Amino acid sequence: MVKTRPSLALAAALASIAGLAGCGSNEPATNTIVVPPVAVAPAPAPTPPPPTSFDVGPCLNQTVVPGRTVANLVVPDLLQLDLNQPAGFPNGRRFLDPVVDVTLAVIFLDLTKHPATIFAALPVNPNGIDQPLQANFPFLAPPLGNPPTSGGAGSNFTFRSDLPSAYTRVDRAGMPAVATALVSGNPGKNAYNDDNPAVDATGKWVPELSSTLTILTNALADDLTRLGLSVCARPN
Repeated sequence: MVKTRPSLALAAALASIAGLAGCGSNEPATNTIVVPPVAVAPAPAPTPPPPTSFDVGPCLNQTVVPGRTVANLVVPDLLQLDLNQPAGFPNGRRFLDPVVDVTLAVIFLDLTKHPATIFAALPVNPNGIDQPLQANFPFLAPPLGNPPTSGGAGSNFTFRSDLPSAYTRVDRAGMPAVATALVSGNPGKNAYNDDNPAVDATGKWVPELSSTLTILTNALADDLTRLGLSVCARPN
C-alpha cells in the first residue's frame, strides 16, 4: 500500500478541529451549558369583585342642611317649613320641585361630593310646564281643556267643612317620596299610610326604612359607581 502525505490544507483543517475539541467536551460533567434566565412578567393581581353588601348608616346620618340629617328628614315623616329660609327642599315643597329626584340623590349619594340636585339636573325631565303658575291663590296654572273648565281666576271655590274624622288618608303627604322610595310594597305601604308622625317618632318604621334602603343600595351601588358617582353607603 502506498502512503500519501497529507496536504497542507488538510493539515490545517485537522489542526483547527483539534483546537475546537480542546475548548470543551460532549461530556456533561466537563461541558456545562449555561442557559440565560428568561424574564417572566409577574401575573397581574386579580381585580377584587365589587362589594355587594353595604352599611347605609352613613347615608341616614349625613347632613343635608345644617342641623338636619337624612334621618331627621324622614323620621318622623313630617314636612317642616321655616319661613326664614328659602322655599324648596328640604324646606317645604314647591309645585315644580322634582322631589323624587332629590330624595333619591339624598338617600344614595355622598352629599359632601354631590349636590342634592344632581339627578334633578339631568336632561331627562320635562323642560317646562304647559302654562305658567299663577302668583296668587290657588297658585296653580289654569286648567287645560278646550274650552277650559274654569277661568282659573281663583274664585268660586267651595271648601268642605267636614271634621278631620270624615276623611281617610290614602297616601302620606309629609316628606315627599319617603313612602314611595323607602317603604316596600303592600301591605307595608298601606300600614305606613295608616300611621302618622307620632307613630314614626317611636321608631316603628326605622327598620323598614333602613332595610329597604339597604336592599336598593346593594342592587344599585355598582351602577352608580360606574357612572362616576360616590355612594354614601360603606361596604360591609
